[in-house]
Amino acid sequence: MRLGRTIGRYLIGAIVIAVVITAGLVVRIVQVAHTDQTAHADAIVVLGAAQYNGRPSEVFRARLDHAADLYRRGAAEHVVTIGGRQVGDATTEGQAGERYLRAAGLPAAALVAVPTGRDTLVSLRAADVVLRERGWNSVILVSDPWHLARSRMMARDLGLAVEVSPVSVGPSTQRSIEGRYILRELLGTMFYRLIGGSSGSGSAVL
Repeated sequence: MRLGRTIGRYLIGAIVIAVVITAGLVVRIVQVAHTDQTAHADAIVVLGAAQYNGRPSEVFRARLDHAADLYRRGAAEHVVTIGGRQVGDATTEGQAGERYLRAAGLPAAALVAVPTGRDTLVSLRAADVVLRERGWNSVILVSDPWHLARSRMMARDLGLAVEVSPVSVGPSTQRSIEGRYILRELLGTMFYRLIGGSSGSGSAVL
């Protein structure tokens, strides 16, 4: 009887701890989603999203347009577009983003494409190598609001000085999908903290 009560207490304690941790992660995701830091940095890093034969998706365009606006406002002298090639793609997210920004009027000398990585962590690892080769350590991450808490965590774990600037327009800012985005980021953050690696989902957003 005592053993059963002891086990029950441990289970209740574990559930309480899990709830507290989960609530804390959700609060952090929401807080970062509403944080916009635009102090000067070495580079703006645009996290990749879907592109179709070199044409950025609506989600990706929102990120690129926001990065272009930050560049024009003097937030950084360089913009780094990251993201690899999904199965069947003719080009990479990094390359598609770089071409889009060139077409938008940003100088080629200010742009760097890192065409590696099929998820956020692998893409950031590849970007970290390129950034350090150029002596750039401080970055402003640009992505969807709910994606930035986990992305910032990963970039900081790589040793980068990170600020964040979420997009303010686009599909990812619609209130109707907030719950789904937060749940996905919650699970992704838990997986990253538990495993210390990527989700293996093959999605540039994850």
